[in-house]
Amino acid sequence: MTKIYRLSPSILSADFSRLGDQIHILEDAGTPWLHIDVMDGQFVPPVSFGDVVIRSIRPVTKMFLDVHLMVTEPDRFVDDYAKAGADMFTVHAEACRHLDRTLQHIHESGMKAGVSLNPATPLSVLDYVLDKVDMVLVMTVNPGYGGQKYLPSMTAKIRDLRRKLKEAGYPDLPIEVDGGINLSTIDTVLDAGASVIVAGSAVFRGDIAKNAADLMERIREKEIDGNGAAGEEI
Repeated sequence: MTKIYRLSPSILSADFSRLGDQIHILEDAGTPWLHIDVMDGQFVPPVSFGDVVIRSIRPVTKMFLDVHLMVTEPDRFVDDYAKAGADMFTVHAEACRHLDRTLQHIHESGMKAGVSLNPATPLSVLDYVLDKVDMVLVMTVNPGYGGQKYLPSMTAKIRDLRRKLKEAGYPDLPIEVDGGINLSTIDTVLDAGASVIVAGSAVFRGDIAKNAADLMERIREKEIDGNGAAGEEI
């Protein structure tokens, strides 16, 4: 696997009255991924949106649809989201009764499989599923709400995860980070070992194209330093 570096803007912070236009702005700016947070009001307090939104987005963009399920028993939704056009289906380890089985189901549906960990969840939950994981998402805030501040304690967790992946034989497995990432914190997470950056408010507040370009420039600098290949897909 070739190390990749990506920006994945979260549409949770988008203006839904202009969602199509804002997605086109990001795509025209060269943003490769789009992060879609699905929340059910049970695993996390808010309710966001479901597969209908993915179905409406898929025909209007070629961006990689990075879907993050913050729901209970996400296995129930795998087939629907695959049909809707999701590319990556990331589930929370805390929400899965049978994580290994869910990851198998995701792959059988034709999607890439990611596992997300809440801030207090230990890395050991990954020990027996890394062979089935295409990406690990480290929550750098407690999930559920946009606009939160980055938790500094997560820097060590990202660093420990990168070390763990190297020792397990997966040195280039993408680590995605989600929560409080902006121009003030992006270098911290990149230096710790993250390679896929979710940003919501930092992209959608103000000039979307400029915000995305500024963040991607930081990512490109890390790509050059780390000899990554931002042109390669997972």
